[in-house]
Amino acid sequence: MAVSLSSPSSSTINSITLQPKLKVVHGLRTVLPGYSVKSHFRGVSLRRRAVVVSAITGASGTGIGKDTAELLDKVKVLDLRGNEIPISDLWKDRKAVVAFARHFGCVLCRKRAAYLAEKKDVMDASGVALVLIGPGSIDQANTFVEQTNFKGEVYADPNHASYEALEFVSGVTVTFTPKAAMKIIESYMEGYRQDWKLSFMKDTVERGGWQQGGILVAGPGKHNISYIRKDKEAGDDPPIQEILKACCA
Repeated sequence: MAVSLSSPSSSTINSITLQPKLKVVHGLRTVLPGYSVKSHFRGVSLRRRAVVVSAITGASGTGIGKDTAELLDKVKVLDLRGNEIPISDLWKDRKAVVAFARHFGCVLCRKRAAYLAEKKDVMDASGVALVLIGPGSIDQANTFVEQTNFKGEVYADPNHASYEALEFVSGVTVTFTPKAAMKIIESYMEGYRQDWKLSFMKDTVERGGWQQGGILVAGPGKHNISYIRKDKEAGDDPPIQEILKACCA
C-alpha cells in the first residue's frame, strides 16, 4: 500500500508557505496543488448551520432519533460504478465504521482515511466494514481512490442528502479555525496533500467546500446506529481507540 511521494517546491496554505520534506505516509500519494486558494473564494455562496457535536454509544437504536432514521431510509449514495444504493444498506446486514469526508480533495480527509485504514486489520478481524462517503461525484470518488489507494469502500453523495439528514455542520467559521489551520500544517508536514483541482470544482466550491463530516458506527440493522460523532470543525477526528471501542470491543 505504500507509495512514494514526489516533492513540490512549495505549498500554500492560508498564506503560509511550507516546504516539507516528504516521505511515504500511510500509503497515501501526493497531489500537487495547482491552484491558488485566495483566487477562488470570490462570489462563493456560503451556507451555515448551527454546530452540533455528539458522541453517543449504546444499545441498538439509541444513536439517532426516529426522524433522522426515517430521513436516512430515503437517502441513496452511489458506488464507484454509479449504482444507487440506499445508505442504510451499507450497515443493514453487517456492522460498519462509516466516515464522512468534507470533500474528496480535502487534505484533512485524506489523513482521516489513512488513520482509519491503519486499523482496518482490527476491523476486519471483528467483521466490521470500513466505509468512506464524500459529498461529490463518482469521478471525484474514483480519483480519491486512485490517489490514496484507500482499501475501504468508497461512495459518493452528490446531493449531500446524507449530510443533511445527519445535520452535519457547514460554514466558513467551522472550516477556517486556528485548530484546523494547525492540523492542515501538520498534515502537510507529514506528507499529505490537498487535491486543488478536485477542491475547486464548481459543485465542491458552491456546496461542499465548507461542509464538515463525522463518523458513525452502525449495524447490523438499518436503524442500529450505536455511535455517532459530528465534527465541530475541520479536522476534528475522534481518538481512534474511541472508534475501535464502539465497533470492535
